[in-house]
Amino acid sequence: MKPVLYISFAAALLVGCKEDSKQPVSDDPAQESALIFEGIDPSIKPGDNFFGHVNKTWYDQAVIADDQVGVGSYRFLNIPQKKLLQTILEEVSVGDYAKGSIEQKLGDFYASGMDTLSIDQRGFEPIKPILEQIDALDSPAVLIAFVADQMKVGNYSLINASIYPDQENSALNIAHFGQTGLGLPDRDYYFNTDASTEAIQKAYQNYLTTLFELIGDSNSETNAQKVYAIEKQLAASHKTRVELRDILANYHKLAVLELDKTQKNIGWKSMLEHLGMEVDSVDVMQPAYFETLNTMLKTVALDDWKTYLKANTLTAFASILSTPFQDAEFAYSKVISGQSVQKTRAERMVQQVDRQLGFALGQLYVKRYFDENAKKRALELVNNLQKSLEKRITQLDWMSDSTKVKAKEKLHSITKKIGYPDVWRSYEVDIDKTHYFENVLALNQNNYAYHLAQLNKAPNRDEWYTTPSTVTAYYNPSLNEIVFPAGILQPPYFDPNVDDAVNYGGIGMVIGHEFTHAFDDQGAQYDKEGNVKNWWTEEDYAKFKAKTQQIIEQYDAFTVLDSVHLKGALTVGENTADNGGVAIAYDAFKMTAQGQDSTKIKGYTPDQRFFMSVARIWRVKTRDEYLRNYVATDPHSPPIWRVNGPLMNMTPFYEAFDLEEGDQNFKAETDRIKVW
Repeated sequence: MKPVLYISFAAALLVGCKEDSKQPVSDDPAQESALIFEGIDPSIKPGDNFFGHVNKTWYDQAVIADDQVGVGSYRFLNIPQKKLLQTILEEVSVGDYAKGSIEQKLGDFYASGMDTLSIDQRGFEPIKPILEQIDALDSPAVLIAFVADQMKVGNYSLINASIYPDQENSALNIAHFGQTGLGLPDRDYYFNTDASTEAIQKAYQNYLTTLFELIGDSNSETNAQKVYAIEKQLAASHKTRVELRDILANYHKLAVLELDKTQKNIGWKSMLEHLGMEVDSVDVMQPAYFETLNTMLKTVALDDWKTYLKANTLTAFASILSTPFQDAEFAYSKVISGQSVQKTRAERMVQQVDRQLGFALGQLYVKRYFDENAKKRALELVNNLQKSLEKRITQLDWMSDSTKVKAKEKLHSITKKIGYPDVWRSYEVDIDKTHYFENVLALNQNNYAYHLAQLNKAPNRDEWYTTPSTVTAYYNPSLNEIVFPAGILQPPYFDPNVDDAVNYGGIGMVIGHEFTHAFDDQGAQYDKEGNVKNWWTEEDYAKFKAKTQQIIEQYDAFTVLDSVHLKGALTVGENTADNGGVAIAYDAFKMTAQGQDSTKIKGYTPDQRFFMSVARIWRVKTRDEYLRNYVATDPHSPPIWRVNGPLMNMTPFYEAFDLEEGDQNFKAETDRIKVW
């Protein structure tokens, strides 16, 4: 379920890298490049499978730890990154720091979560008052008031509220309400009948049954079925993930007074008062969900709703209760992920601290581990990629001059954030070393208040939506900004000790990817101010749509696990950004002295090393269960197609590796897709 008041946006998270320690440093960049490209499999032709050519030797030898779902780069490089955070937390948890300092808050929160003896002794005692409140509910109106009040402490069920800019007026934050209420990963999981999905359905129902058993419910299995039946009704009203990509179709700014009249069972006016939101209109992103909810509040028995809310309370807090609850949660999740062993308590606590006190932890991380020189070098790369994209826009053969002017205006209006925030977020909350459950709720409440304070105000342009230590990057269309945290400015994405070919193929591809998101199928609908506003000529936009349709059709044909097809319509934004990212980065690389040279390093030309770096940054191996769910729910393509897909359309790649007709990934030049 989505956390309330989380600032959501149509951004793409392109996740990067981190290693336990830097690769051996030498004075010779050539030697550094050679280290990066060890393990090439010459038995696989570059034109047949370039991902395999560069990564297969590593892939065959890589071992996924029992407590992980994958290994390698991409998001899995956050695994060793968290080891660095754990070191910080272990140190501050035993230190003596002033009350209210970030070290005290971080250390005591971490220590409270590591005190498993006390947590286990309490069992489910911390949530008993909430369960008793549910038992006392006597009407739909009181029920919705309870739902709204609980959202403030992180207990989300039937209502999902977010605060971020109005897409028709990006200078003002408004309240957005979206579909929610499900426990399975996606609405389709309630209706698909393949064996894999049915196994997940069963595991989820068993999970609910176990949770009810753990609180002494004598009708646990029956109640689990009641909850599942309610969720399935709600799921029927949900839009699919592909439908959610339609920006215009998921925006409906409506008057609260009108909603209050038409959806009396929800009672919008009262609900908003309980949420602390003083507004006269809201964006109801998926109206069908709220219409269904309004009806179900009358047609579903109140006692069944109470059962549903108890289940949601248990699933919301299972991870912070005693061991049996955590084990039950893991037993369900491992069916989806394939992970066989639960992460250590320390690993889970690092994740929890980063999630709830991430910018406090980020300050200590940056001081200890971030090289400030990397920030300056990264900005140079960002600026070079921006110049490259400007040149590519100028040279487009399908776009008119008038639209090119608008595109360049947007490009040069993009805000660049690198490393860490200029203004650090503070956390006004007391942390008690002896009460983990209460600490989590207090931080949830603080987070709610933090975001609520931004309602009806201009967006906070100093804010970041990822922590500095996280290996990721994103583009935010509402603010027209690209963000590259400290976490991704490390090998294999970025390394000041390697040659330009490697950095432009690594972090350069990431930068180009994020720039392209400003012009993908969603980003292209936002103007330079972050408003959803048409800046295209009708003819140009039709050509653009035709090109993105080509991207959809290309990726629809790709498969993983032998027969699982990618969803081109779900991944079109990311795939457009991948194709654009490689092309923009390559053009920027060709502007450098090395890019214009032909000197080989360890037998590889500069162009070859560039493309090998592109393949290297997606060196990933995952469990099959994880990959199956990934394809079903994630807007990114699997790593193999983040390499082979874009390169099939890159003529310089064909030239660098002498691809020829008959190679498996060969496409005739006239069939190679070029959007940006």
